[in-house]
This record gives sequence, structure tokens and C-alpha cells, in this order.
Amino acid sequence: MLTFISSLPGPIAQGIIWGIMAIGVYITFRILDIADLTVDGTMGTGGVTLVVLVAGGMNVGLAMLIAFLAGCAAGLVTGIFHTKFGIPAILSGILTQLILYSVNLRITGQRSNVPLSVDRYNLVLSLRNLSRAILVAALFAAAIIAIMYWFFGTELGHSLRATGCNLHMARANGINTDNNKIIGLVLSNGMVALSGALLAQYQGFADINMGRGAIVIGLAAVIIGEVLLGKIFKNFALKLFAAVIGGIIYYIVITLVLQMGLNANDLKMLSALVVAVFLGIPYWQRKISERRGASDRKAAKEVQG
Repeated sequence: MLTFISSLPGPIAQGIIWGIMAIGVYITFRILDIADLTVDGTMGTGGVTLVVLVAGGMNVGLAMLIAFLAGCAAGLVTGIFHTKFGIPAILSGILTQLILYSVNLRITGQRSNVPLSVDRYNLVLSLRNLSRAILVAALFAAAIIAIMYWFFGTELGHSLRATGCNLHMARANGINTDNNKIIGLVLSNGMVALSGALLAQYQGFADINMGRGAIVIGLAAVIIGEVLLGKIFKNFALKLFAAVIGGIIYYIVITLVLQMGLNANDLKMLSALVVAVFLGIPYWQRKISERRGASDRKAAKEVQG
């Protein structure tokens, strides 16, 4: 137990970084009601873009901005596939993800793994300084939550929420739903790429496969946050914060399970099961509530009879 407690700063830092990615997933999954699989490629795009640019002598801040814009471009491609080509959202994300695999290889010069020397470059966070990593990642998460809270309070933000809430009603009110979907996908994948850029700095390298299964982790963070904190966090900003908390809880659980002896090769399976269970909890709760309601109504009828 002491070993687990002493190891907590690592999963907390990593959980916050992936929590930023979960905010991006929240925008498409909860606000736009789109399951966007682009993120599995965008995460790697953000990471490899930052590493290659920083290794080439670029300022880390500017490299992070370009990584964010690269993610936005990927989201734009998915949005165009979906709205202009009429391709279903899931398939559009898969197509962009496949494109990004080749793009990421081009960025890295056909290398699957690109190291980033922590000692040589002035990175914003690193695995070697966990307290600083937690602080910096938390500041990024707080800034993103504040910006998203402001943005979704604007007229454009409200139209995005209306698009996801009721597509046909939004169109009936003169909202350009296609443009809103593109904007949402651009924002989402930009944040995912930014998370990938932070993760690359944290772990000291970028891999073209570093985003493999990212959608599962993002969904896990969102669902865990909703199930555990949904009844308490009603404000939009708090819902985004809950996604970050979900990311932290996810990585703490993963760390605990690994220390209990789980084979690391089974992590993907565990992640999928965690998502399945937490996705099922609201359904089970609703079923139990319906049965209780039916039972109460039956009892009331018997009393009246």
C-alpha cells in the first residue's frame, strides 16, 4: 500500500494530461453526440509534431501551438468527410485516423519512435519532476475548461449545443448544423493533439501509436466522471472538470491493478471492460428505477382495490 501511495503523483499527472484529451472527447461525444474515432490518430499527431519541431530548435510554446493546429486540421478533415461527403461520422473518423498514420510517419521521417531529451530542451513538464508536471498539467486543464466554458456560453457555443441536442430543431431555427459539426470536431481534435503534445513532453518521446486506444481512455474518463460526480456537478464547467477527474481516477485504478500483478498486455482489455461497466451503470440504474416505479404503482393499485 505504501508503494502504491508513493506512486500516486505519476498517475495523477498522467491522468490530468489524458483528462485534457477527455475534454476533447466530451465535446464530440456529449455535446455533438458524435463518436469521433479521429482521436486515436490525432493524439499521436500532436505528440510527433511537437517532438520533431522542438528537436529542430523551435520554442516549445510555439511547437505546442502548431501541434494544436495540426489536430484542428485533422478534425477539419473528419468534419468535411462527414458533412460534405455524406460519410457517417464513425467512418469519417476511421478514414482520417488511417490518413494520420501515414502523416505521422511522414512527420517523423518514417520512424515509429522519436526521443525527446529532457535535459537538452526547456520543456514545460517532464516525468522527472512530477510536482511540476502536475501543476503545469492542472493549469492547462483549468485554462482549457475556462475557455470552453466561455465559448459555449456564446451564441456560437449555444448553437453547437443545440446541434447536438436536436439536429432537426436546430436546422428549423436556421442554424448551420454542418458548420457547427465541423467547428466541434476541429476544437475537439485540437485539444486531443495538445494533450498528445503534453504527453510527449511528459514521457520524453513520441510514438506514432501513442494514441492507439485513446478513444477508449477518453470515454472512460468522461463516463467515470459522470457516474461518480454527475449528480453533484451540474454546471458545464464542472462537467468538464469531472472528465479530468475521471482521467485521474482511471490512471490511479490502472496503477493499482498493475501493482496487484495484472499483465501489462491486458491493459487494453481492462480499459474496454471499465468503459463497458461504467457505460452500463446508468442503464442499470434506469432499469432498477423503472422496476421500483412499476412495483410502487402495482402496490398502490392493490391498496386502492
